[in-house]
Amino acid sequence: MRAVLSGIAALALALPVMVVSHAPAVPRPIAAKVKRPQRVVAPTELPDVEPVELQDLTPQDARAYNASIPFVRGPNPAARPFRFVGDDAQRARATDCLAAAAWYEAGDDAVGERAVVQVVLNRLRHPAFPKTVCGVVFQGAERTTGCQFTFTCDGALARIPSPPAWDRARRIAADALKGAVFAPVGYATHYHTDWVVPYWSASLDKIAEVHTHLFFRWTGWWGTPAAFRRDVSSAEPVVAKLAGVSDAHKLGGALDEAATALAAAAPYLDGLPVAAGDGALSGEVAVGAAPRALADAPDTYFVLLDARRPDEFAAVAQRTCADRPRCKVMGWIDQRLIPASMMMSPQQYQAMGFSYLRDRDGGFDRMLWNCQQFPRGQATQCMRGRVTAKPAPPAEATPAPKGPVTLAGVRRAAPAPEATPSPAATPRIE
Repeated sequence: MRAVLSGIAALALALPVMVVSHAPAVPRPIAAKVKRPQRVVAPTELPDVEPVELQDLTPQDARAYNASIPFVRGPNPAARPFRFVGDDAQRARATDCLAAAAWYEAGDDAVGERAVVQVVLNRLRHPAFPKTVCGVVFQGAERTTGCQFTFTCDGALARIPSPPAWDRARRIAADALKGAVFAPVGYATHYHTDWVVPYWSASLDKIAEVHTHLFFRWTGWWGTPAAFRRDVSSAEPVVAKLAGVSDAHKLGGALDEAATALAAAAPYLDGLPVAAGDGALSGEVAVGAAPRALADAPDTYFVLLDARRPDEFAAVAQRTCADRPRCKVMGWIDQRLIPASMMMSPQQYQAMGFSYLRDRDGGFDRMLWNCQQFPRGQATQCMRGRVTAKPAPPAEATPAPKGPVTLAGVRRAAPAPEATPSPAATPRIE
């Protein structure tokens, strides 16, 4: 199988790569400690993205072992240019996720940063990885171990790059999202420093070297250009961990917090007067206009509702969300009360007539009506605090509280201090 797949790859590729013809032999005691390569994954089976786990070797022995592994024979073509398709807010989030990977992994070194960025984009277009830039960079970051880029889960984000360093990382990221390619690493999806040996390295093809880092692609068909043609998504998530360095993610996080606070305060907003025109859109919205996507919240739509047909709201939401895995639709019956962004006032929130939230990854799919405007047969279909039927009063009536209530790899070498950046700083990945 490996011979067949290698033959297919050789026909598909076209550019040469440096090859070590006479790699030094690795001493037997070192070789005995190394786990042997796994099988080549067939084109019909998606390869696993393995968590970081290192072979039990000293740095000196690891260097000797890595030097004994030749670069794969055959071409190492440059990756195809990648061009991000999405709105300005989505592009800003993607740029900052990519810039964070570049700086935290490579330090203030332009060559290393470009190599990291290229590996991230290679992963983005490979079906074994997430479909967004931020998803690739922060894959596994919710775990204390097993994150794909170590800086996302080891506390490194507490360090803040200097403004010039951050600006350069963002420029490199922005250029890559507009088609710039770092050709030397080809279609590499993995890399590591030469003083460690991850278990996965024995299963991959060694294709390039940048400073003290070695770059790899999957063996067989999954490492050929044909495997890197997966459709990607522009629905870049807000990453709260980047709020310290990224205005784009700080704003997105603030919007999410505001929406959560408004939802929690909803039971205490009943009876407040709704000021007509408060926070109204600057332009007119005609009845029957298409749902409006928000620039400040991905996959979120505001829509003007026809109050005469509340039973059709569900169909409107389903058509709007189509097959998106994450989607939010919110509707109002008064065009003057439709907010311009997620930063809506309590009055606008209280006047909302319908909402729909879908999160397939979280197993959540729910539609709610404002039952003070549109009575429903079941209380479970009503927005919180807006159920038409009133429960029997308690023995001793207690006045409702006023106002809101109180709301809960591969180990990288330590980068050089910002004041004295190391020109040799280079990228790593798991």
